[in-house]
Amino acid sequence: MHSEFNRIGRDLFLQGLNSSHSGNMSVRLGDRLVITRRGSMLHNLEEKDLIETGLHRNDSHITLASTEIGVHRAIYKNTPALAIVHAHPVYATALSLVEEEIIPIDSEGQYLLHRIPVLGFEHTVGSDEVARVLPEYLKEYKIVMIRGHGSFATGQLIEEAYQWTSSLENICKIIYLTRTMNREIKEKKNEKYIKW
Repeated sequence: MHSEFNRIGRDLFLQGLNSSHSGNMSVRLGDRLVITRRGSMLHNLEEKDLIETGLHRNDSHITLASTEIGVHRAIYKNTPALAIVHAHPVYATALSLVEEEIIPIDSEGQYLLHRIPVLGFEHTVGSDEVARVLPEYLKEYKIVMIRGHGSFATGQLIEEAYQWTSSLENICKIIYLTRTMNREIKEKKNEKYIKW
């Protein structure tokens, strides 16, 4: 398990989806979960950086777990997710500050993610409000943006949640680049994906 966490954590950092000490990941193991340590460096994880704790109640390791543990627990309790990646993708975070939802304009983005909701909260980091609202969206969407904060993606594997995170950032880079060109886009959006 450590090697998979380390591989995905490294790739998140190398792609610029997290800064040196930001973001977190977890996997569900029945009524237990393994989550990255508070303030850990995802691109250089050690065994001690993976904290195992209860899904429904705390144990002695809880003080070391990511500050987002309440959000991770709520997602696992209310969705079929078995893995979560929380990242701080720069382009997606910037776009979340000016959009109510992110709608891909490229074919791959439309096919993979269709649309990405942007949710605004007064307190964005590990809050009860985020834990209460976010799982409802993750029942329908693979990834959701928290305005000005970052993304939460789910999957059956960490690699799957990482794929949605990477795809989201590519979508947002394409949106940003086309807007800076100040030219009309030639292709129309595929209505099949927009209506999903």
